[in-house]
Amino acid sequence: MHLRTLTLTTLLAAALLAAGQPPLSASAHGASHPTSAREGSVGAADLLAKVKSCTQISHGRYRTDTGSRATVPVCGTKGAVFWKADMDIDCDGRRTAKCNERTDPSFHPDTAFHQSDGRPLRSDTLPYVVVPGASGIWNHARAGIKGGGVVAVIHGRQVQYAVVGDTGPTKIIGEASYATARALGLNPDPATGGAASGVTYILFKNSQVSPIESHTAAVTEGERLAKRFLRDN
Repeated sequence: MHLRTLTLTTLLAAALLAAGQPPLSASAHGASHPTSAREGSVGAADLLAKVKSCTQISHGRYRTDTGSRATVPVCGTKGAVFWKADMDIDCDGRRTAKCNERTDPSFHPDTAFHQSDGRPLRSDTLPYVVVPGASGIWNHARAGIKGGGVVAVIHGRQVQYAVVGDTGPTKIIGEASYATARALGLNPDPATGGAASGVTYILFKNSQVSPIESHTAAVTEGERLAKRFLRDN
């Protein structure tokens, strides 16, 4: 059967060349070649087009790293807040072979938000995002962002859905879990990994995944909210 298929394809290509036409591409035979990598049906370019401009809602700006200039505002739009920053790796939470005191000198065996069984989140398997701790710059809870809230994390042409899983320093922004980085094709090492820039975080207001540790639920809810975000903005 495979030999027959190859023979028919060869004859078809020869006939097209004889007629002065190029052979059919694989996509013309029905094969699918997506133009971008994505977790669901909502593309990165579509989401990024909606966050080109920033209406700043933070009372000041954040640093991406200790010692860097404060250049990152938190922006607001209908149904979401967003920022564009780097990605540092948060390996905090449950102690695992990938996330522990040896792999991460800054390791802390807890997260601000916990699983449904009361245990800390697991950074190496759960995509989650870190939000800055509440301060005079910005208070995530007052903006409708809470633990388990849905986040679309965009890097390059990839969209990764995650949850709000931890809080970080009050003056630094741009951090996500080991699993988030790995899913986006970034080096997830907490000491050397992440991305220096080019990461967009879109946090959907008043959303919440239950249970927080269900990535499947985050993707389902993320798809729904992303589609609504595109429609409403």
